[in-house]
Amino acid sequence: MTNNGQRVAIVTGASKGIGRAIALRLAEDGIAVVVNYATSRQAADEVVAQIETGGGKAVAVQADVGSPIAAAALFDAAEQNFGGADILVNNAGVMRLAPLAEMDDEAFETLLAINLTGTFRGIREAGKRLRDGGRIINFSSSVVGAYGPAYGGYAATKAAVEALTHVASKELGRRKIAVNAVAPGPVETELFMTGKSEDLVQNIVRTIPLSRLGQPQDIASVVSFLAGPDGGWVNGQVLRANGGMI
Repeated sequence: MTNNGQRVAIVTGASKGIGRAIALRLAEDGIAVVVNYATSRQAADEVVAQIETGGGKAVAVQADVGSPIAAAALFDAAEQNFGGADILVNNAGVMRLAPLAEMDDEAFETLLAINLTGTFRGIREAGKRLRDGGRIINFSSSVVGAYGPAYGGYAATKAAVEALTHVASKELGRRKIAVNAVAPGPVETELFMTGKSEDLVQNIVRTIPLSRLGQPQDIASVVSFLAGPDGGWVNGQVLRANGGMI
């Protein structure tokens, strides 16, 4: 922990959407936050400013999680600014949709590099550098289970993230590090809404028993639980925060 006993979280993809909501919520919980971003420096700085205005501690750190050096750079930043890290939230991800017969190699390899390999490298680095008693929270998706058309490549990477989660929870448990995944359903973010007509969105809403899209804060609340004291006995699980759609 930091000199004052404050816990420290690294949140990947934290400049917007669900990642932004997670960074803000963890800061509200009294946790110092490494706000990772790939390209949106201004947005990341705004997250940091909002956290600091509320009396919290945060730093923005540029790193593309698809890069082999990103995970180490993020842990370096946590150590240099706050003395180390207790929580890793592997939130950063991309979505590329196409029928399997039409998906090109570049799109599939991008999904692999960011969604899967980026998460793997984060877990690997955390296994070496996260403080004992820490938490790793990975991001899957409720498309794992739904397996809708055009989601093949994306769902494959997220199913693999769930496999990594289960294995890491067993390997790191001896250090009292809990490893879980969150699998959101449809959440009203730029990532989800882009390219969807209002009719399509309403059709999706009709498949959700709670009759609404999720909000980033809904997912941030789940992460807060897993990262906090009440989540200490939860390990190796996938929490499907999706309004009951599957």
